[in-house]
Amino acid sequence: MIIDTHQHVRWHRRDEDGLVADLDEHRIDRAWLLTWENPPPEDTLSYLKALNPEHLRPDGSHPGLPLSDVLAACRRYPDRFVPGYCPDPRVSNACVWFENAVAMHGVRVCGEWKFRMLIDDPRCIELFRVAGRLGCPVVLHLDPPWIADRETGKLTYQAWYGGTTENLERALVACPDTIFIGHAPGFWREISGDADASPEVYPSGPVAPGGRLFRLFETHPNLWADLSAGSALHALRRDPDLSAQLLTTFADRFLFGRDYYGGDLLEFLHALPLASEVMEQVLSKNAQRLVPPRLGPYE
Repeated sequence: MIIDTHQHVRWHRRDEDGLVADLDEHRIDRAWLLTWENPPPEDTLSYLKALNPEHLRPDGSHPGLPLSDVLAACRRYPDRFVPGYCPDPRVSNACVWFENAVAMHGVRVCGEWKFRMLIDDPRCIELFRVAGRLGCPVVLHLDPPWIADRETGKLTYQAWYGGTTENLERALVACPDTIFIGHAPGFWREISGDADASPEVYPSGPVAPGGRLFRLFETHPNLWADLSAGSALHALRRDPDLSAQLLTTFADRFLFGRDYYGGDLLEFLHALPLASEVMEQVLSKNAQRLVPPRLGPYE
């Protein structure tokens, strides 16, 4: 069995039928469908070509990947999708909205958390603790606020989500009963000890010793990670031997996920010297442990 733990629907010009066709092509059994709430002040033009025009606002802004699309796909394919949802923590009563989604619509995952606010903001901590109490893992998108300038090395401001690994660690400590699933460039760049000095959002080249990810995994058992998007695959390709070691050492905390379509990640994983039991954990068993199978309609 293969479970894609980081997926979206009705984006990149494919609806749920197109997504299921892609799952079938790559022999993927189920997928977690995640939302991404995109408030008007955070609208990013770079994503517009990927989004559903049905939700275009009159002012030209777009709400992102709403819960309504996730639920529509789950109703059509209840045996293929697991619903996820993360409200904007800055909205009044965000925790109640999440609890309502769990109770009314069978939401099993709090995600994708992707907002331009710090992960350890008290409003986020409150939401994360509720998710932990309800047994829902939290999928985090992390991008640092500063990247080293290519010419001067000076840290320069960029579009960001969540903050740094220091913010992440404070959230891990504040919510010990919540499982956090790390994702995105700001998370995966920390595989290398020279992340702070890299001028690239997606650093390349050899992995330097001392990457913060290793210490975070060793210190915090509630930190997991998915292998989705170009950020994870790019990081793992920097040093396949080290990546195999990382996946083996923490085999019980990594999740297969794509955040897009295609079979590049599967091909890469099969090329690594991973034991069969490690592959089984990464491809499905860890996901089943976090979100046990439960078939049924999503009302």
